[in-house]
Amino acid sequence: MIGDYPMSVGCEGCRSGEAFNQAFSMAFQPIVDVTTGKTFAQEALVRGLSGEGAQSVLSQITEQNRYGFNQACRTLAIEQATHLGILDTEALLSINFMPNAVYEPRVCIRQTMLAAEKAGLPPERLIFEFTEQEKVEVPHLQRIMSVYREFGFRTAIDDFGAGYSGLALLTQLQPDIVKIDMELVRNIDIEPVKRVVLRHIVNMLNDLDIDIVFEGIETLAELEVIRDMGASLVQGYLIAEPAFQALVEPKFPKTD
Repeated sequence: MIGDYPMSVGCEGCRSGEAFNQAFSMAFQPIVDVTTGKTFAQEALVRGLSGEGAQSVLSQITEQNRYGFNQACRTLAIEQATHLGILDTEALLSINFMPNAVYEPRVCIRQTMLAAEKAGLPPERLIFEFTEQEKVEVPHLQRIMSVYREFGFRTAIDDFGAGYSGLALLTQLQPDIVKIDMELVRNIDIEPVKRVVLRHIVNMLNDLDIDIVFEGIETLAELEVIRDMGASLVQGYLIAEPAFQALVEPKFPKTD
């Protein structure tokens, strides 16, 4: 039994869903703490079996098989990350999930819990990211995040600033982490309006005691501006590209 639900219990969405029959694999990209140079987390990213981009897999998802894909994605991410040695590091494992593929949070999490238990990965070392670009009912998200917190997982809003709800979402949800969309970060060193907007976002999230990850850092100039804002967690090609079926150490550049 997991939580209050025996393993035999399922919801209608789980029972009626189709399996995701396309084989796929994972790449991993580190999220790095700029204050220490250490990897805070490894984000699992879907790839084809030969390293093809995520779209080669995601384009095969349908309403009927998205539950099966969501379950397979979580399990594979945990299995590969532990096989690659994440337990030998202090890094967390961050997994993207599809809220609309979670029908009953306590039931739908059971396979993930079993995979983590089998791999020896404690729940507190798992982060679940959902993208702000996926349209979803807020009460449903609130239920998911409440259950995930109960199990000890951390939660994150991905691509913040590029989706449906923006700031309004933060008034209704309390994620542990917010990942700032890369379009807000791109060319921040030469676009003063972006710097003003991001400075206020950083102050707001700090007041809410929410950790901030700046995504898509590609240049040293962008990193320097982000550092000046007091950022501690960053992710991007400047530091490390996604590595297919591998955990990589960040190549952390030094600034003057």
